[in-house]
Amino acid sequence: MGSYIQEKIHKFEQFVDGHLKPQLVRVIAERDKVFEQQKIFSDLRMNIENLEKNSVTNLRTMVNLGSEVYMQADVPDTQRIFVDVGLGFHVEFTWTEALSFIALREEKIAGQIEEYTRLISSIKARIKLVCEGIRELLQLPAEKSLPQRVF
Repeated sequence: MGSYIQEKIHKFEQFVDGHLKPQLVRVIAERDKVFEQQKIFSDLRMNIENLEKNSVTNLRTMVNLGSEVYMQADVPDTQRIFVDVGLGFHVEFTWTEALSFIALREEKIAGQIEEYTRLISSIKARIKLVCEGIRELLQLPAEKSLPQRVF
């Protein structure tokens, strides 16, 4: 095999290992953060729905003061809640307003997850394409696909 081909293969491998794989890892991590946001809003929605369903007007709970230090708190009126809307801002909402806000955020988050998933698929396709190019340069036989079962 010529040094030209070896050099091309090395460049392709560097591109995959130095660019595409780190990009894939970064995008997957970003999508995971969005999944965490989705879970937070889903939990909040379920908690509000439970408060409504059970007609809870006051409650006793544990509040995280930071660094996993908790304190018992009494909530005399649960009809209004504060929701983190981003950038460190919290807005006071009624249950209905909070549920409307959560629905909008969940819709936006679902779109973000879909976009990240498309980007992940695109990066994986590019990796596969480059690996196929390396395979052709090495003149290896194509990977066999799994046989299709006929019923």
